Parts: sequence; C-alpha cells; structure tokens
Amino acid sequence: MSAPTSRTVTLSLPAGAPGSRIVGLGHHQPDTVMTNDDIAQLVETNDEWIRSRTGIVTRHVAADEVTVADMATAAAVHALDDAGVAPDAVDLVIVATTTSADRTPNVAGRVAYALRTGVQPGASTPEGELAPDLSGVVGPGVIDVNVACSGFAHGVGLADQAIRTGAARTAVVVGAEKLTAFTDWSDRSTCILTADGAGAVVLEAADVPGVGPVVWGSEPEITPAVRIEAPAERFAQDGRAVFKWAITRAADRARSVVERSGLTLDDVEVLVAHQANLRIIEPLAKSLGLEDRVVVSDITESGNTSAASIPLGLSKWWHAGRIPAGAPALLFGFGGGFAWAGQVVLTPSSREG
Repeated sequence: MSAPTSRTVTLSLPAGAPGSRIVGLGHHQPDTVMTNDDIAQLVETNDEWIRSRTGIVTRHVAADEVTVADMATAAAVHALDDAGVAPDAVDLVIVATTTSADRTPNVAGRVAYALRTGVQPGASTPEGELAPDLSGVVGPGVIDVNVACSGFAHGVGLADQAIRTGAARTAVVVGAEKLTAFTDWSDRSTCILTADGAGAVVLEAADVPGVGPVVWGSEPEITPAVRIEAPAERFAQDGRAVFKWAITRAADRARSVVERSGLTLDDVEVLVAHQANLRIIEPLAKSLGLEDRVVVSDITESGNTSAASIPLGLSKWWHAGRIPAGAPALLFGFGGGFAWAGQVVLTPSSREG
C-alpha cells in the first residue's frame, strides 16, 4: 500500500510589529529588612566581613505566608500603573523564578489571575463578596521561566520575540524570588547573600524597536556551580568557580550582547548586571569600560535576589530618578545552570512611562 501524498500548503505568519519597547517598570520588596548584624546573630560573621566580601549591607526577607506569586503580582501592578496600561490589555505574562513552591498553577498563571481579579487563585473570598466570574474570559499566555539568575533577561527575550512575531502585543515580564525560603542559615558563605523581592517591566509593540535581540548561552563545565537540588533543596554554590568565570569570561559574553544590538559600548549609558556580588559588578563595569556610566548596584541594600535582581534594581533606580529616560541600558544576567543572557534596551522615553 502506497503512502498517501501530502498536499503542499503555505503557512502564513502574523504580521508582527518591528519590535517592542519598555513602557513601564515596577518593583516590590518585603517590609522586613535584615541587616548584617542580624545575620551575625545566626552565624559567625560580622558587618565588616560581609561588606568587604559582597558589598551587601541589608536585604529584604518575606514572611512565611508571602509567596513568589504575591511579590510578582505586586511588581506587575506597579509596572502596569507606571505604564498606564490596563490589566486586561495584557496578552502575555512571563515570570522568571527558580523558587516557586508549587508545580502548578505556575506563577505566571497566578499573576494573570490576580491582575484580573485582585486576588490570588484559591484565596478565600471575604464574607459577603462573590468570587470573580471569569467564565468565557480569554486570559493572556502564561509562561514560567526557570533559568535562575539570568531568567529575567531570558524572559524579556521571549516576550520581545513573541511581540515581533505577532503572538502578543502587550507583555508583562517579571523576575520574582523568595530565595530565603531555600537558604541554609547555618552556611556562612551563602546565607549572607540571599534575599527576596520582585521586579517587572511592561513591553508593548513598537514601530521603532526599544529592545535589542537577546543573546543567551551556557557554560557546561560549571553547570553545577549554582544549584538548589533535592533532597536538601537549599541554595548552594561554588563561589570560586562563579567568581573566576565572572572575572575572566563575563565581559566577553556581555560584549557579544552589545554587538548583536548593533551598538558599541560607547553607546551604552546604563549597566544593569545580575546583583550577585559587588566584587563582580564593579570589575565587570571596568572591563567593559562602563565604570563612568550609570552602574546599578542595588545589591548593597537588596542582596542577591536571583532572577529578580535585574528588574528590581532597574525599577528602583528608575523611579528614584537615577537612570535617564530613553537611555541604552545593557541588561546582563548570569548564574544557575550555568546560564547567561542579555540584551540592550532603551529605558522608557519619559518618567511618566
């Protein structure tokens, strides 16, 4: 019996916008602040030791009942308010996280639900109020990205590509972590680093692109250098391996990001690298020749928040007026996996979003 003959068909691709741009930024941090002196009550260390080795002075810690989705939603709401975009205009939500306690619903799905209803799915409805009726409502696409510390840059790349192909027109990209829930508070080398928080951006289709192509990759030989593994499920890392890579290779990877954008390092006005360690951020800026530009160093007051660190620092410094409008900013994340990713983006064209 002969095989059936297939028909020749031509698939049509949707007409996407030439690119996307950032129109709003937002962030959220828990109220509880843990100082270096607080850490010294848990392990043998002190403020000077922590500052000299990491640059960290304080970090924010979420309460037990606060979830990654709670923080991600708060950051997303802030970004949407900043952009002046209604939640029902969002057709794609991407959340970068490696610390969600649940398998499903994913964090992006919980955020999308909360943006429409004001409550997290499964939360109890106050007495006298009816549960939101979303029957027949088509919500946004919802995607979680687990690439640890470079997850946000991966998420922005995916959202930009979705907008370029017409799969979305308005996207919210969030980096959110509750890293302290996976911290070994008896391990001096790691507990001094970890913190919680979230940052978000709103991307819209744009005739003039404001987000450059994502460049991503990985370093197979140091894949286990940063990890949260069963059964212990505690954050651990080979600090020496990470530091060596950051000092010897990170700058070359970051240069490739700028080159792919069609710009040069002379064009870059802002550097927002993963807030891993001030002893990594400052040498990276110097290696790139960007030490005299705006170099976001939010790690001093926010600690290491993994996938949240880039959008958290970007949003905080933007809303504080420390980052100019319409400026080329190099985003560059690296860490668990061992993965890295980045792109050059233009900051919003005005302080009003």
